Amino acid sequence: MAASRASWLVGVLALAGIVVSLQQTIVIPLVPQFPRLLDADPADTAWVVTATLLASAVATPVVGRLADMFGKRRMLLFCLGTLVVGSVIGALSESLVPLVVGRALQGLAAGVVPLGISLMRDQLPAERLGSATALMSASLGVGGALGLPLSAFVAQSLNWHVLFWAGGALGLVTAALVLTTVPESPHRAGGRFDLLGALLLSATLVCLLLAVSKGGTWGWASATTPTLFVVAALALLSWAMWELRRTEPLVDLRVSRRRQVLLINSASAVFGFSMFAMSLVFPQLLQLPAETGYGLGQSIVVAGLVLAPGGLCMMAMSPVSARISAASGPRTTLMVGAVVVAAGYGLGAVLHAEVWQLLVSSVVISSGIGLAYGAMPSLIMAAVPVAQTASANSLNNLMRAIGTSTASAVAGVLLAQMTTTMAGAEVPTEAAFVVVMVLGAGAALVAMAITVFIPPRRAERAPDPGPAGADPGTAAGGRPAASGTVRHRDGDAGDAVVTLVGPDGATVGRSRTGRDGAFAVVADGAGTADLLVVRWGELSHAERLAGPGPHRRDVLLEPASRRAGGEPSASGSDVRITPTGVARARWGRDRPVLPNGCGRSPGFRAAGSVRARDQRERTGR
Repeated sequence: MAASRASWLVGVLALAGIVVSLQQTIVIPLVPQFPRLLDADPADTAWVVTATLLASAVATPVVGRLADMFGKRRMLLFCLGTLVVGSVIGALSESLVPLVVGRALQGLAAGVVPLGISLMRDQLPAERLGSATALMSASLGVGGALGLPLSAFVAQSLNWHVLFWAGGALGLVTAALVLTTVPESPHRAGGRFDLLGALLLSATLVCLLLAVSKGGTWGWASATTPTLFVVAALALLSWAMWELRRTEPLVDLRVSRRRQVLLINSASAVFGFSMFAMSLVFPQLLQLPAETGYGLGQSIVVAGLVLAPGGLCMMAMSPVSARISAASGPRTTLMVGAVVVAAGYGLGAVLHAEVWQLLVSSVVISSGIGLAYGAMPSLIMAAVPVAQTASANSLNNLMRAIGTSTASAVAGVLLAQMTTTMAGAEVPTEAAFVVVMVLGAGAALVAMAITVFIPPRRAERAPDPGPAGADPGTAAGGRPAASGTVRHRDGDAGDAVVTLVGPDGATVGRSRTGRDGAFAVVADGAGTADLLVVRWGELSHAERLAGPGPHRRDVLLEPASRRAGGEPSASGSDVRITPTGVARARWGRDRPVLPNGCGRSPGFRAAGSVRARDQRERTGR
């Protein structure tokens, strides 16, 4: 991709992230006014925010899976379309029910950020990917930072419907830019959509988030809240059992439970808790009357403007995050970001008597968030196969959302319980705000501690094959090697996974094709490679390698429908490939081989009782 086109693609996708995150925050300053504006009960108007939260939680993993199956650009446009429709409904609303419906439709657009990151992985060269994904992640903070002062100004000066009309117009412009500048991804996972899995996961998320977000209002000891937690737990268990039985699951739990992916998602959830604490504490401290002794007596507009520089800092830190990741790895970047966030909360807990002190604290916290959020997509993409990028990033975003929802519930309980009476009204004490900030710092440090245990990813570099005609085995120190090119019917297959498998089923070498489809794989262990396996998206190829090598193989990938019998065979007649991947490889008389290095999702299955040596490498990474 040309540099100018790449820049346009990054800019348009980042704009889409900003527009979507803007819609998530524009109504927050209006929440206290909605009972009067909509002539509704205050408890009912809280659904204007809750509906968006629930819709985004359900939509994020579902949209991610559909994007892997049918196209990321297509689902990106679908998300922007629902945002526009929801904005128009909200702009025309004069009562609560249509506004809640419009906000739920806006929540369905929450998958835009993980979809944008996945498209960047598929379209951008490796040297630009780190900074681009960091910028895309930072768009969440930028939209939130701009949304607060903008909506506060509108709430004080204009009709509130203007916010929704503006949101719809921005969505339309962004969709038009996506149509003209963003190409569709060539990577597809294929398969069937797991409807029952989607319903079970939706039931889990709705029950869990309802209990977390509304438990303080309903009462934590009331019958409704514990019942929702129990139903969520049962639905989660049922969903996990169902997904593990599926060959084409909504979320591949075999990949998600891998140590690296599991730890990244856990760190994301804890970090989401830490991030949201600032949004709950700082606006209240800024707006509480000065008579309290710790409130700063500022207007809602000033409060929004104090938080706005933090969002811009998130974007400014995206190239810094990319540079640190390039030099030391995204794992290091995530740890540095967590320490910076903890330092920012520590500063705020000690110094919060002046507006400038909260401004400095919010800038430090936001800078740490920008570092960390830029690293998380890189960690996830390094741990999952290309064909599962969208669903894996969506699950990671979902974990962050669960963390922020938990932060909202915990902070809400603390601020509601630790109160004092001021002018006949109950207001949170200074100690309550300090405790929430300390919890934010502690959550950031816990996220850092979790990150320490994420295994460093070994670099996957294709060895230099040397000058033309050189022996790739000799270039790599004399070990068995294979080189060649991988193509598909429309051109070169860049970023395909190429794996060498030994006679015992263990992976002995792995690499990725370059943008031109070229590869060179060196065996990193003793012995001979007996099988060459290639996976690119939903296409697979496997063939036997006879002799010690080096081997030269040029591979042409074709859809299963183009091969004889619907169950194609590779170059070696004893290797069979199903339409969903390599099902089994067998040679010799009765010797089964489990080539686990390029396996499941969908992947290899054992032709016998041979077990994989390294379960972390089941997806070809």
